[in-house]
Amino acid sequence: MKFMKEFAIILSITFLGEVVKYLIPLPIPASIYGLVLMLGALKTKVIKLESVKNTGKFLIEIMPMMFIPAAVGLLEAWGILKPILIPVIISTIVSTIVVMAVTGGVTQFMIRQEKGKK
Repeated sequence: MKFMKEFAIILSITFLGEVVKYLIPLPIPASIYGLVLMLGALKTKVIKLESVKNTGKFLIEIMPMMFIPAAVGLLEAWGILKPILIPVIISTIVSTIVVMAVTGGVTQFMIRQEKGKK
């Protein structure tokens, strides 16, 4: 029953992200709004981490399974992708490196901020 409650909380935040996306017509995915709402709720202690921790861990553990449909879709679209394969590979590599660098920089900044508080 605990997993159902935690999952309901996560789904509610996801739904609120969809509502915000509907209300704010910016080219930002609803999932990003949901993540920002969840971060805000966790930081302000509106939602306690223990209220979603176990289900969050479970969802992260099964995340690789969620990529299977996308991989099958890529295989189905091979005829379309084949002529533009090199630009797709280059943009994938470059964007992955940029995301890793930005994530690392933000993480280091947050760790330094946390150490500065102590």
